Amino acid sequence: MVTYFFDTYALVEIEKGSKNYEPYKKADVITTKLNIMEFYFSLLTDLKEDIAEEGFEYYSEFCIGIPDDILKEAVQFKLEITKKLRKKDGRPSYVDCIGYVLSKKLGIKFLTGDKLFENLDNVEYVK
Repeated sequence: MVTYFFDTYALVEIEKGSKNYEPYKKADVITTKLNIMEFYFSLLTDLKEDIAEEGFEYYSEFCIGIPDDILKEAVQFKLEITKKLRKKDGRPSYVDCIGYVLSKKLGIKFLTGDKLFENLDNVEYVK
């Protein structure tokens, strides 16, 4: 089975039952508590609290810690990518930058539908 780093976008799309994310339901998941926090917020906003609680609990078992060197590298990555983007294109979040850098260090694909990451290496972009 293939392992992916699920960013928040991917978690939400799977919860919504997106057809494009159907193949990833059987993948091995790695994510962080920060992604689960964003996921929980999204579920609380769009759905019911009991669904948010279930989602949080389910994905919590797939969370890994974030070492300090990853935090530093993620900030450097955010700075580099921000310089390359035009303001109208948006800016990547710290949570996304951490996930991207962490996925590269782990040697697994970063699963996302975030347009800012579409053409980067090591990304499985699914809209």
